[in-house]
Amino acid sequence: LYEVDDKHLLFVATDRISAFDWVMPNGIPDKGRILTQLSLFWFEVLGVDHHLITDEVPEVVRPHDPDGLLHGRCMVVKKAKVIPFECVVRGYLEGSGWKDYQANGTICGIALPRGLRQCDRLPEPIFTPATKAEEGHDENVSFAFMADAIGSELAEELRAKTLQVYQRGTDLARQRGI
Repeated sequence: LYEVDDKHLLFVATDRISAFDWVMPNGIPDKGRILTQLSLFWFEVLGVDHHLITDEVPEVVRPHDPDGLLHGRCMVVKKAKVIPFECVVRGYLEGSGWKDYQANGTICGIALPRGLRQCDRLPEPIFTPATKAEEGHDENVSFAFMADAIGSELAEELRAKTLQVYQRGTDLARQRGI
């Protein structure tokens, strides 16, 4: 992540891999290019406002990239205010949601039907925000917690937009047999 000017940032996706906040010694060749192209695809087809300006290497950066290593793996984006929550939609019972469900029949305070099995499709997609812990892993939180922290109007807007993006992605996947 690099500052281009007072209004723009340069995102560069590398081939490095990390897990649980540890960078591994070996990368995956072209991982950064693939992730960038996936992001560009979804920005184009989802039809929602986003921060992307261009995927071209900025003129000011080109002298520092004589071998063209940044081509296909960078994006110039608008600077934006960071909202300290991840907007997560779950359509299936897996991951930390599965663990929460096993413990108490809920995910982020949302009660789910009894008897669901791991990887079951949920009756309807649910919005399950998360926030970064001070240390360790992301923490699932309730919608009420998120709304208290950032305001109910912004939280409602984020939930609606996140569910819209999930539904559009789901529709596109189903049209392609996924």
